[in-house]
Amino acid sequence: MTRKNPDVEEADESDIEVSGHPKNWAAGVPGVYHSMQPAIKHMGVERSAKTLLALNQKDGFDCMSCAWPDPGHRKTFEFCENGAKAVTWEATPVVISREFWEEHPLSELRERSEYWLGMQGRLTEPVYKPAGEDHYRPVSWHAAFDIIADKLKSLPSPDQAAFYTSGRTSNEAAFLYQLFIRGYGTNNLPDCSNMCHESSGWGMGQTIGVGKATVSYDDFGKADLIIIMGQNPGTNHPRMLTALEEAKEAGARIVAINPLPEAGLMRYKNPQKVKGIIGRGTDLADQFLQVRIGGDMALLQAVSKRVLDAEAANPGTVLDHQFLAEHCQGLEELRAHLAELDEGAVLEATGLRSEEIDELADRYMAADKVIITWAMGITQHKKAVATIKEIINLLLLRGNIGKPGAGASPIRGHSNVQGDRTMGIWEQMPPAFLDALGKEFSFEPPRSHGADAVETIRQMRDGGIKVFIAMGGNFVGAMSDTRAAEAAMEGTELSVQISTKLNHSHAVTGAEALILPTLGRTEIDRQESGPQFVSVEDTVCAVHPSHGTVEPVAPGLLSEVAIVCQLARRVLGDKLSADWAGFQKDYDLIREHISHVVVGCEDYNRKIRQEGGFVLPNGPRDSRTFNTPTGKAILTVNELEHVERPAGTLILQSMRSHDQFNTTIYGHNDRYRGIRKGREVVFVNPADLAELGLEDGQHVDVRGVYPDNVERVLRNYRVVSYPSARGCAAAYYPEANVLVPLESVAEGSQTPVSKAVIVKLEPVAVREEETAGSR
Repeated sequence: MTRKNPDVEEADESDIEVSGHPKNWAAGVPGVYHSMQPAIKHMGVERSAKTLLALNQKDGFDCMSCAWPDPGHRKTFEFCENGAKAVTWEATPVVISREFWEEHPLSELRERSEYWLGMQGRLTEPVYKPAGEDHYRPVSWHAAFDIIADKLKSLPSPDQAAFYTSGRTSNEAAFLYQLFIRGYGTNNLPDCSNMCHESSGWGMGQTIGVGKATVSYDDFGKADLIIIMGQNPGTNHPRMLTALEEAKEAGARIVAINPLPEAGLMRYKNPQKVKGIIGRGTDLADQFLQVRIGGDMALLQAVSKRVLDAEAANPGTVLDHQFLAEHCQGLEELRAHLAELDEGAVLEATGLRSEEIDELADRYMAADKVIITWAMGITQHKKAVATIKEIINLLLLRGNIGKPGAGASPIRGHSNVQGDRTMGIWEQMPPAFLDALGKEFSFEPPRSHGADAVETIRQMRDGGIKVFIAMGGNFVGAMSDTRAAEAAMEGTELSVQISTKLNHSHAVTGAEALILPTLGRTEIDRQESGPQFVSVEDTVCAVHPSHGTVEPVAPGLLSEVAIVCQLARRVLGDKLSADWAGFQKDYDLIREHISHVVVGCEDYNRKIRQEGGFVLPNGPRDSRTFNTPTGKAILTVNELEHVERPAGTLILQSMRSHDQFNTTIYGHNDRYRGIRKGREVVFVNPADLAELGLEDGQHVDVRGVYPDNVERVLRNYRVVSYPSARGCAAAYYPEANVLVPLESVAEGSQTPVSKAVIVKLEPVAVREEETAGSR
């Protein structure tokens, strides 16, 4: 039984509450409560049980939240708090009524928060905004597809369209989507990876020949040392905490490196263990290095230098000489470069003491098996690619790639962002993939590189891209330089969003706009040949099936696969040797073609039906083989550069609250950091507040400092005194995107630099509502 949209109130930021003390442990009984309370409230007991008990199970559906891998043995409750919230958000029986579109013009929706938009309920029928009008109105699927097809076929060049992909898109839908797009004639395939782990792909690809993790789930339990850099597992991938607990119980040591002391890095109260309910839980970090924002590269170089110095003092006892000789190149160049490393520059860049770096180096050298794991605290910097190369340098020195319990582990933050890339969602897929694709479907794919996320905004701004189509996600909300992104989108002739629920990208549109509603991952996907399943790839290259378990929230919803197939038939006709109607009827046919095109996916239909699915090949992990020009892993020389902080400024990073997933906001609380009833806060070290003449609770404008002199500002934010690294500040994403210039990107990867924004805090003399009240 579906329900219409509820009355949802926006947050009153004047009522924000700050406890003043961040938590030093994660999960426990509160984690259970905050998982189940919203589920039962919004879905009811029966729907909650059907969904949550199937979440991440071998015969259930894959969580649409993070890409953390599943253990071989599944528990009854194989989900975390944020996974439960993601399921509740998607599987809610609340739907948007037809009256909603009459009552709410786009000009109003544009001013609404992500929280309010998402809470309106599920989208259930296509809606269309004609040029010059301020309202969406329901249209038939037939009419919606005709509008898109007519516009695409009218463009002088296929490169005047861009096709975005969210990481929630299944392998089957992603493969067909990129086939349709390349059949149409363009490689303009921006995706959410452009904004998060693109730097990982570049840094790892150029050094070890693969941009994916070189570890498995089980490797965490075999490691002697796990170094966690630039990530907050307690909020962003909480199931990782269980793997870290298992590693500690097996004897591993953990080092956490982060500008903020996050609860999930310190202690874990596992709600499925007695000690997590009534005891202390498990201490995680044996050492916490509170590095200055942008200082990770300097820290890694300093540790590698200490490793090389230790080898020089005791030749033959520290480095893995056999591994280096057989599998690596560049050691002497790296040795010479790091010999000149200035310790003073390292300490300035990191904000650490030499003794802290010594301790980390000693831990590294004492461990035989080391995993270094990281997320966007590393990837969203100007020198992100170089920093990731330094991670690889450190691992290679002691042979920590290609053996059990050791390796490089970028943690993807979206459930199938890695699988989408494997399936061809990339603006610059290699020739071998394009050759196989063209052979399989009897056409010549375009060869020139297409537009990534940042380039798409540039080209929309400059009039080069006129049509924008998004398979899921919240492109405008997720992009840097919010005002520039909005203006660029408004300059297009047609924007199309394929979505389950509303977000900011539905309110900021082209002249014409369409919203196409789609099935959620939780829902049963019935096609002509019967119920279908899809497949996804997690962060350690494991591919497994995902079966929806509940009835669709409304009749008439189409799956992503069905939407792509019907659109491709209208746009391409018989241009390709592709059975679009057959693909929609039976997803096994899609997987059969995938097996012929995608390396590692041979015999896909059989392997995906194996218990637990299958693992894709990974040369560095499986056989210490490296797909580089020389066939060896490459130790690289990277010039150190740290973030300069002019007097009177701070270095700000954007981050998620605990009540959100990417741009989806579940609520207004961030309980681990002590924030309730609001999001308009900026976290600042108390010593920095004193230096700047500010106080906790004061309100400020957070103003970006960038040479182009464009005004980028967050207004009237409450200052929160917080134990961040000195000189550093933090504010919530996506609101803080407004401060990140479009041209501020990582070298090589073009990932927006969202973790190192120079800002000034300007006091607000009198709050606007107080001024109004005094009149």
